[in-house]
Amino acid sequence: MKKALISGICGQDGSYLSELLLEKGYEVYGLVRRKAKEDYGNVAHIKDKIRFIYGDVTDLASLILAIKEADPDEIYNLAAQSFVKASWDSPVSTGEIDGLGVTNFLEAIRQTNRKIRFYQASTSEMFGKVQAIPQDETTPFYPRSPYGVAKLYAHWITINYRESYGLFACCGILFNHESERRGLEFVTRKITHGIARIVKKGNRAPIELGNLDAKRDWGHARDYVKAMWLMLQQDKPDDYVIASGETHAVREFVYEAFKEAGIELEFKGKGVDEVGIDKKTKEVLVKVNPIFYRPAEVELLIGNPKKAETKLNWKKEIDFKTLVKLMVQNDLRLADEE
Repeated sequence: MKKALISGICGQDGSYLSELLLEKGYEVYGLVRRKAKEDYGNVAHIKDKIRFIYGDVTDLASLILAIKEADPDEIYNLAAQSFVKASWDSPVSTGEIDGLGVTNFLEAIRQTNRKIRFYQASTSEMFGKVQAIPQDETTPFYPRSPYGVAKLYAHWITINYRESYGLFACCGILFNHESERRGLEFVTRKITHGIARIVKKGNRAPIELGNLDAKRDWGHARDYVKAMWLMLQQDKPDDYVIASGETHAVREFVYEAFKEAGIELEFKGKGVDEVGIDKKTKEVLVKVNPIFYRPAEVELLIGNPKKAETKLNWKKEIDFKTLVKLMVQNDLRLADEE
């Protein structure tokens, strides 16, 4: 039986990856920080099937102890301060967790067992001010946030340890991947949760968003964790872009989400003056608030997953409209339950 250690196990990706590995017969260990009150987040429904180990990616000693206890065949590092907007408010801690935390993990592996296979969660935010369209594994990086910069350090230190010490270490350059388990601070979930509030609770206050023109390559997290696993099953370690190969503006996500809830929007105005209006009632249900603009905006992201499709035999199964539908229906159901 294979054993895997997952950091960030209680988050969106950690939960889907845990389910996948359990289905494949793995013994799953989760690295969690010690808290006054236990909170299993997205893995609460399978917590009895997971062995939890206390540790922190910013503490090398705790990682060494965790690796010795779990004795894993594979490690998936999904721990991060993953909210881009917050990285401007906390650039130092973002760097410590998202950047140096990865160095700690790699160093712990180097000191304990170099046969462990390591997955690092890189991000499309490293492309930032894109230098080519679409973006693939050879596209130059130009991060536009402290988050993107920290992740770029983590990406290159992983490659450095792979080349310097012969570690089986892979980076998955994952483009935006969402799901019903996405945190409320992320724009996609903010939209679908806001729609549930409007439809089910009668609170017609507009959903306030930032740049509606920003374009992203969106997929479903369930598809993307399969790619993580596939990377660590190969003969040689390598880095892969995981993406849908399509780009959609935030405005399009908003429109499709409201449509799924039975409301057709029309957009009027431009920039900070743009609003989304219910065609039937003429109510303003979406408005732009400049406070949600990033200090340095990433306007367009679209990935080319050809390498992953060819070498990993990976492919997405959930398309953009199905992703939106799943998220909206889930938040409407949760609103009913409340």
